[in-house]
Amino acid sequence: MSLSKKVFQKKKILIYGLGKTGISSYNYLKNNNKIILYDDNKKVFRNSKLQKLYLREKKIKQINFDYIVISPGIDVNNCNLKNYLKINSKKIITDLDIFYADHSKNKIVAITGTNGKSTTAKLLYLILKKHKIDTRLCGNIGNPILKEKKIKSKTFFVIETSSYQIAYSKFFKANYAFILNISPDHLERHGSIENYISAKFKLITQQTKKDFAFINYKDKYLKKKIKSSKILSKITKITQNQIINFKKKIKNPYFLSNSNLENLSFIISLCSRLNLQTNKIINIINNFKGLKYRQEIIHKNSNVTIINDSKATSFSSSANILKSLKRVFWLVGGMNKLGDKFKLNKKDCKHINAYIFGKNKKFFTKQFRNKVSYCCFKTLESAFKQILKDINNKKEYSHKTILFSPSAASFDSFKNFEERGDYFNFLLKKYKVKKIINAIK
Repeated sequence: MSLSKKVFQKKKILIYGLGKTGISSYNYLKNNNKIILYDDNKKVFRNSKLQKLYLREKKIKQINFDYIVISPGIDVNNCNLKNYLKINSKKIITDLDIFYADHSKNKIVAITGTNGKSTTAKLLYLILKKHKIDTRLCGNIGNPILKEKKIKSKTFFVIETSSYQIAYSKFFKANYAFILNISPDHLERHGSIENYISAKFKLITQQTKKDFAFINYKDKYLKKKIKSSKILSKITKITQNQIINFKKKIKNPYFLSNSNLENLSFIISLCSRLNLQTNKIINIINNFKGLKYRQEIIHKNSNVTIINDSKATSFSSSANILKSLKRVFWLVGGMNKLGDKFKLNKKDCKHINAYIFGKNKKFFTKQFRNKVSYCCFKTLESAFKQILKDINNKKEYSHKTILFSPSAASFDSFKNFEERGDYFNFLLKKYKVKKIINAIK
């Protein structure tokens, strides 16, 4: 959809939610529009400039806004203005819509999916930069998109998009759209797996005949959705066949898991369409160290590997790396996701020892029953201490992996997955783990 650049000028606009996205939207729009600000958390208005633009709920409801810019963190069904938003749902837009109005002629890759979005976006960004393309990495990773400066006509955007952003957007469209995978997630917000899939799939249904969609065709949810949807764009059905010719050249152990290989298949397929150079692609892949707390190898020797995968917030996030490893001491626990299920077969769990921590232990023990050997602990630290004792006792295991992959949200004990990941690394230092495992034979 082609938009006039003036569509978001000289308008009355409400910005709801003043996190990074909301503030960037305000700074972008403030010179050419009448802006009103609102946030459920009134503490954000301690800034005197922002205070002048804040209105209470009653006054907001008296104004006929042209648009309502909503931040992804706002749940329209569970917020202070929920009734007002339902009445004015046609006016709701996102920062992606504002960006698209001004930069619809730029090339855009939008990446979504349940797992692997950030890693895929980062790797693609590095490959494009290697080819000396002016590339911006933004969205859920990097800067909010409206913070980007000095944009040229040939600037190429790699955008990580969440289901919330896509669901709220009205005009945004991508030249190249990735849907990596689908598994039950954020159902407390979307209400059902069908709504969640539809939100993701909107990235494809917004496209035109000139655009390209890349979809994981092995994913049962996506395979079914393709058949029931009206799609105008050219579809590439992604399988690992896309990387058959690359596999022999890939030496990076990060890409041993099936999930990382699947996500890499999307990148290779797009790179082929863009006629990028194979040697430069392979160079970036083999030197890619991954993102922090996403299957991050903290330490490795001939006896023990330690992996910090704190970003794993569901079983689907952990399943593929568990399948790729043997003799695993698995730290798991936290706030489980609604509808989440542990789907590995018993034969895939033969060499997995689970150490469950946190408040929701009953959920995990029920999922692991008759599949995984497990024990429970009050805290992450107490579970970790037991692992240090046990890795010395498993003499029949030649190589051992300590996997911190919680498969749950962090909010029962931590602010976010980053704080949780930091704490795990703190435990490694506290108990001098590298020194301990280097002594293990």
